[in-house]
Amino acid sequence: MKKLTVLTGAGMSADSGLSTFRDSGGLWEGYDIEEVASVSGWNRNMEKVLDFYNLRRSQAANAQPNQGHIAIAELEDHFDVTVVTQNVDDLHERAGSSNVVHLHGLLREARSSRDPDIVLDIGSNEIKPGDMAEDGSQLRPNIVWFGEPVPMISTAAEIVMESEIFVVVGTSLVVYPAASLTDYVKSDVPRYIVDPSTPELYSFNNWHHIKETAAKGVPELKKTLIENYT
Repeated sequence: MKKLTVLTGAGMSADSGLSTFRDSGGLWEGYDIEEVASVSGWNRNMEKVLDFYNLRRSQAANAQPNQGHIAIAELEDHFDVTVVTQNVDDLHERAGSSNVVHLHGLLREARSSRDPDIVLDIGSNEIKPGDMAEDGSQLRPNIVWFGEPVPMISTAAEIVMESEIFVVVGTSLVVYPAASLTDYVKSDVPRYIVDPSTPELYSFNNWHHIKETAAKGVPELKKTLIENYT
């Protein structure tokens, strides 16, 4: 089966009712993004950061995969599919995708604030002040914050380089380093994008563009890929 890589962003989950940074104007549920998505914000007000991610974790747990998530999972019947996502929810997995790389971490995971390799699956539970990792440090969300390295970016770049079909869904391609992944696609590889608007700061010559939301556009794309490449 052909290797199909799908790069997804916030627009993928928007159709499941999860709001996006870019729609929020710098605020998310009343929180300033820089204050709750940075190490400096964590050091200033740990409780505020924990409250924010406890809210997001609850919202994600109550959301359901949309038809776009489901269509991507169903493509595994026809292709060797890897999903590389900028999203921190687990909707791809819950839809049935078996190979998902999370660039920015997972809401359902907590990690040591001292050792990023100490990770716990907490499901939809809250993280509270005083909840400790096994090394005695405060647990924090296992999320990549602004200014932190993205550990999985090299793995993702290798996956993209091996792609035989490359798809982008619901991302503006302005957030780096994730946006740079498109540079690793081989020149002869078919490329598709599903997004209601044309992503900013990027030339999409030689791309097939489906100008629909994820929930509507990905099922349409699924039919096209099966017809053309299987």
